[in-house]
This record gives sequence, C-alpha cells and structure tokens, in this order.
Amino acid sequence: MKKIIIGATGASGMPILAECLKQIRLEKEYESALIMSQSAVLTLEHETDYKKEEIEQLADEVFTPDQIGAGPASGSYRTHGMLIVPCSMKTAAGICSGYADNLILRAADVTIKEQRPLVLAARETPLSPIHLRNLAELSRMPGVRIIPPMMTFYQRPETIDDMVRHMAARLLEPFGIETEGYRRWKGI
Repeated sequence: MKKIIIGATGASGMPILAECLKQIRLEKEYESALIMSQSAVLTLEHETDYKKEEIEQLADEVFTPDQIGAGPASGSYRTHGMLIVPCSMKTAAGICSGYADNLILRAADVTIKEQRPLVLAARETPLSPIHLRNLAELSRMPGVRIIPPMMTFYQRPETIDDMVRHMAARLLEPFGIETEGYRRWKGI
C-alpha cells in the first residue's frame, strides 16, 4: 500500500480535506494517515457539517498532533509522501524553520529529509511578505510543492462541489492519484 500522511491545520478549506480523504479511500493501492490540529477541528466544525469523528472515519489511520513518537515522526515509517490540507501560514512557518514541536510538523520535517513528496495547500489571503518568503523558501526544497486552493474555471464547474473535487484532484496528482472526472487543461 502507498500511504499518504494527511495533515490538517487551522486554515480555511476543510471541504477539500474531506474530498481528498474520500478520493484516497477510492484508490485500492493507497491509504491515508490523518493528523488534525486542534485548530483544524475548530475550523472543520465551523466550515462544514462534519464532526471530527466522521472525518477520522475517512482515514485508514489517525494520529493526534501530540503523538510526537508515532510512526510518522520517523523516516523508517514507510510513506508515499505527505499532504497538508489546508496548510496554515503558522504551519508553513514551522516547516520552513524546522520547528517540529508536534507530529504534523515533525512528519513534514521527515518527509523533506527523506525527499518524499510534500504538498502544501497553503491557505491565506492576502499573503504578507513573511508568508511569501516562507513559501518561496519551501518551494526551493526538493519534493515540496505549494498548491494553493485557488478557484479555476476552465473545467466549467457547475457547483462548489465541482470546484472542491477539482482542487482535491490537483492536490492528489503529485502522489500518482488520477481522480475520476478530473479535467486537465487541453488548450484553446
């Protein structure tokens, strides 16, 4: 199985987290390990009708941020990479500076040192010079991709759910997951 660690932090974008977990669940070769911060849980309940337990049921494994000695804290824990969706600017700053004081940050640190894919759904607006500096620094690291959850219209979405599915597909693509209905740009 190809395991993807999914971190969720306190930025806006929880419907995208849910959709990513659902899409991974549909893939026979993949499984997910979820780590949600306390801020993510608060945001989840504010933005969606999901409860924490319902989101956790979409994952194959669940850890808490204070489990700093859990599997994802070690390079010997086999994964296919890590996705942080949404990724707050606090989390991006922690990853950028190597400040690994919880399991989400430590797992990201391990992902970088093992040169596995790390995808950050960086979520903030407007972006300050500090945010931009941290994201630029992270983007120069091998395997790190910054994929902000931005609206796109070339796929002609009819609903918000269409946009959420499209964004989830973009975030999962670096791990080799091709979601059904994902429409790539084919030119004009």
